[in-house]
Amino acid sequence: MAEDIIVLLVDDSRIMRNKLKGIITEISPACGFLEADNGEDALAYLGKCHINLMLVDWNMPKLLGIDFLKQVKAIDQYKDVPVIMVTSESTKFHVLEALRSGASDYITKPINAELFKEKLQKLSFFGK
Repeated sequence: MAEDIIVLLVDDSRIMRNKLKGIITEISPACGFLEADNGEDALAYLGKCHINLMLVDWNMPKLLGIDFLKQVKAIDQYKDVPVIMVTSESTKFHVLEALRSGASDYITKPINAELFKEKLQKLSFFGK
């Protein structure tokens, strides 16, 4: 059920986190959100509650998003949790590194809301 969906938003921009929440809420109004402005703080959420989806920026203080992704995917409990990189890094190198490191998908900023919704709806808990 939608109210059981917890999304971890990891981005050093509060504006971006709010934008992501707004788009997700259009699809599933009952989602819950956890927010972190860096990868280190996001790691602290792991194990405290069940997280269904992680949206992660690449460039953040303390711990880069790609390093957060690699650490998350090394934990058995989270290896199958979808992680979507949401970043301004748009080179083929960055996309490939993220996908090879376990990212489920990759979307570049500025975010196209309709494309983002399409990507989210591919996930079983947001599907139509």
